[in-house]
Amino acid sequence: MLGAALDAAGHRVVAAAAVSAASRERAARLLPRAAILPADEVARAADDLLLLAVPDDALAAVVAGLATTGALRPGQRVAHTSGAHGLAVLGDVDGLALHPAMTFTGADTDVDRLAGIAWGITTTDRVFAARLVADLGGVPEWVAEDARPVYHAALAHGANHLVTLVNEAADLLRAAGVEEPSRVLSPLLHAALDNALRLGDAALTGPVSRGDAGTVGKHLDRLPPESVPAYLALARRTADRAIAAGRLRPQDAALLLDVLSGANVGSSA
Repeated sequence: MLGAALDAAGHRVVAAAAVSAASRERAARLLPRAAILPADEVARAADDLLLLAVPDDALAAVVAGLATTGALRPGQRVAHTSGAHGLAVLGDVDGLALHPAMTFTGADTDVDRLAGIAWGITTTDRVFAARLVADLGGVPEWVAEDARPVYHAALAHGANHLVTLVNEAADLLRAAGVEEPSRVLSPLLHAALDNALRLGDAALTGPVSRGDAGTVGKHLDRLPPESVPAYLALARRTADRAIAAGRLRPQDAALLLDVLSGANVGSSA
């Protein structure tokens, strides 16, 4: 996907690695001028920049394997797309961490999602990194090496857990007899996200921010057991943020906090 975006931006992509039949078909379709080769041969073919787009936990082994086989050479830049890692994972290799702050599903339309996004970058050569990101139509966000785990946790917490939360809400609506949960949730969640991004904690609404302990208690009584722990964790954190932001007075929160602290996690009773 990034190779296709670089190709469209005028960079010459000489080779790409693809393992599964689906990924080989996609690489051939999106990069018709590039050779599909094993990873070490791709590394040897890359004159200027080698881009590593592999899972976070596999990155160190991939770099070590390429170095051991002699596929990496002096003067060659290596960029990886891991959000969790910075430069340390590259060892002595001249490189950069180049993470797109976007969610991708593997569809060809993923390329279009790169336009205008932020890139979390850790590098010693900001000029080169900024030029590369500009070619991709993005905006650089400079992230310190020791801040990479927190940076990545923020994105995973916000995006990945949002998918879980939305699907949990949709399941509960189905359980309540709503045939098309997306019709109910779409305008509500779009408004909530817009408000949260613009207003921060001032966007909080609902029973927790009002201290409505009775309502929250009824929720806990009727939620399926598997949904209770997540509801409790988010309700408690929401209460903390509402109090800190002045949205919920501590005296109004007392009964609510009693309900949340006294809930039996893992039970719907």
